[in-house]
Amino acid sequence: MKARNFSPMGALHPVLFFAGVYVVALVFSIFICSSLFYSCNTSSGKIVKEQPQKQQTSTAVAMR
Repeated sequence: MKARNFSPMGALHPVLFFAGVYVVALVFSIFICSSLFYSCNTSSGKIVKEQPQKQQTSTAVAMR
């Protein structure tokens, strides 16, 4: 029987696969966490609150 000879790339295939999965998961987690962080920490300067308008009394009604 002939002994099996593994090439270095074939022997590292599982390690490279899990390293690639780890890198992809890391990139997605950074993207998701940063988008959640920025959505929760919006600055209050962007939100404009409406000012209640002053009601003006008409001088014509007051003179009657």
